[in-house]
Amino acid sequence: MDHTSVLGMMHHSHFDNMGLYEQPRPKFIFKMPRVVPDQKSKFESDELFRRLSRESEVRYTGHRDRPQEERIKRFLTACQEGHTEIAFSTTGTNLQLIFNPPNPGYMSENQCDFEKEQGKVHIKSSFIMNGVCVRWRGYIDLERLDGLGTLEFDEEFAANEDATLRLQMERYTQRLREYEDNKSRYRLDRPEQDELRLSNNHLGGHHGHHGTVASRCHGPRGERRMT
Repeated sequence: MDHTSVLGMMHHSHFDNMGLYEQPRPKFIFKMPRVVPDQKSKFESDELFRRLSRESEVRYTGHRDRPQEERIKRFLTACQEGHTEIAFSTTGTNLQLIFNPPNPGYMSENQCDFEKEQGKVHIKSSFIMNGVCVRWRGYIDLERLDGLGTLEFDEEFAANEDATLRLQMERYTQRLREYEDNKSRYRLDRPEQDELRLSNNHLGGHHGHHGTVASRCHGPRGERRMT
């Protein structure tokens, strides 16, 4: 092997293993929030939300390559499981709806109701879209697999997410403040550490100088005694 290459490898290895100082980094990651700060304002001003908030034609989009009878069965099965896929016909916007499965014994408001209107299933589903808490509300005809639906601003869901966002921002601000405080303390302490290091180096060099002087003085005296 070329000796120059070996020396080069040793040289780089030596410097790669040196303990270089790195400024302290924050030990936390800011997780992207689920919602925007002013959800209602965005819902009212965004063009897409304004279009989807008007009642529009919708259609079931699942298993479009299968025969209609099979699609109906699959749609009913998905509703019983608490999910389905729809699209707004006017905008082509696709939505994945998740909701509580129908439960006749449960007295609260049903999110999937086959009994409200014969031949149709009425669905409500809340989710976050483009940082805004919304609720889709509408129905699907069980034979044609189409219907009508609209997108609404979900006030209660938005309030819960706003509270979570505020808490998340408070925690992030607190941890950022702690990081900045630690960094400031390091900057204040470092001059004292540098001064102490320089003082130790100076004392070490001073002792070495005296040792050299002493050896020079003893040498000639020993030679005179031998003569």
